[in-house]
Amino acid sequence: MGDRGEVILGNRVVPPKEEWQIHNAYRRRIVDMVCEGKDGHIPSAFSIIDIIAVLYQYYLKFDAKNPAWEKRDYFILSKGHGCLALYVVLKEHGFLTENDLNGFCQPDGILGEHPDATKVPGVELSTGSLGHGFSMAVGMALGLRIQNRNNRLFVLVGDGECHEGTVWEAANVANNLQLGNLCVVVDWNGSAAQLMPRDDLPAKWKAFGWETHVIDGHSVTELRQALDRIAFKSVGTPTVIVAKTIKGKGVPLLEGHGTWHHRIPKPDEYKIIMEALA
Repeated sequence: MGDRGEVILGNRVVPPKEEWQIHNAYRRRIVDMVCEGKDGHIPSAFSIIDIIAVLYQYYLKFDAKNPAWEKRDYFILSKGHGCLALYVVLKEHGFLTENDLNGFCQPDGILGEHPDATKVPGVELSTGSLGHGFSMAVGMALGLRIQNRNNRLFVLVGDGECHEGTVWEAANVANNLQLGNLCVVVDWNGSAAQLMPRDDLPAKWKAFGWETHVIDGHSVTELRQALDRIAFKSVGTPTVIVAKTIKGKGVPLLEGHGTWHHRIPKPDEYKIIMEALA
């Protein structure tokens, strides 16, 4: 971050008021990748791009030239099918190249429809089977504490993913072990409500003993306020940020739930999407 509060991305210095333009640029790149790779989940990536962008811009400690740096913070995208959002942010921060993005879902590329930790620099876990990323993150958080390391661990899960039993088993373990070095962000975009509309997600996390905050997941201000409140103690109460989001955020054609969950835009639809993100 610059001395006057600017956002610094690569060689660009951007005033805070223009930060939303950066996030929309991410969205445009995501659409291009899906059109070129003929695969991917645009709306799911759009609902989490603001969260991931804020984490990497302001909170995560990392070294793109040395992704295995032992003092880094860990980010686990348990919601693996939203990986396009992670890919574009990793590229912006030096983990990936433009050629890597161009190779999305190509036979000779390293970027697939779900993140592969054996191929992609900066990806800590191969995820996609919902609930597994968070469960493994709990084990990692405990392991870091056993090693007397003060690395912080952030996990992003989906609200539909929170229907998996492994999520609540892991949440119970994390609270009982007092893994205060762990923060979960829930992408509460309403997917879960399609099957279970009477589901009070914040109340569930509170019932499992987690410090719980509910925010607008597309507001940089609210995201930063919530993240700034976390103490990140080696032994303490784990924190969950339940982020209210919109699936397909930013493009009326894509927003909500329906046929766009896994679909490639046609030329006329591509034009509409890009005009909305201009």
